[in-house]
Amino acid sequence: MLPTEIPTLPLGPIQLRPFRETDAEVVMSAATDPLIPLITTVPDSGRRTDALAFIKRQQERLPSGIGYSFAIAETARDEAVGQIGLWLHDYRHGRASIGYWLAPQHRGHGYASAALRALTRWARTLPDIARLELYVEPWNEASWQTAERADFRREGLLRSWQPVGHERRDMYMYSLLATDATA
Repeated sequence: MLPTEIPTLPLGPIQLRPFRETDAEVVMSAATDPLIPLITTVPDSGRRTDALAFIKRQQERLPSGIGYSFAIAETARDEAVGQIGLWLHDYRHGRASIGYWLAPQHRGHGYASAALRALTRWARTLPDIARLELYVEPWNEASWQTAERADFRREGLLRSWQPVGHERRDMYMYSLLATDATA
C-alpha cells in the first residue's frame, strides 16, 4: 500500500515537502524559464492566480492517483526553490518516473542533486516499484549530470520521444533499479 500523504523528506540543504500557497513566488519565477512551461504544467503567464492554480493541481496529484508532487525547499529558510515529482502512471508495471525543475535563480547550489537523492531514497522504500525512470534532453547536461550523481544509469536515446513546444524532442532515458547498488 502506497502512502496516502506527502511526507517531508530532508536531505542536506533541502527538504521535500507538500506545496503551500506561499510557494507561488517560485512558480511565477519558473514561468520565466524558456523550457519549464513547455515540459511541465507550470503556467507561462507569470501571474499569481495561475501560480496558485498550479499549486492546487500539485496538491491534487496524490488524491487523483497521478503521483507525489513535492516542493523542493531550502532547509534553512523553508523557501521553495523548485519542484520534484514521483509519477505513478506505470505503477502497475512496477515503474515510476521522476521529473524535476528548479527556478533559474536557484540553480548551481546542489539543490536538484539533493532533491533527486532524497526522492530516490524514499521511492525505493515503496512497495512494488522495481524501476525508477527519468528523461532528460541530450543538450541539458546539468540535468543528466544530476541524474548520474544520483546513481541513475543512462540506458539510451529515445528518438522523437516527447513533444516540447511545437516539435518532438529526443530524450535520454535514465533508470535506477531496486536491485542497483547506490553510492
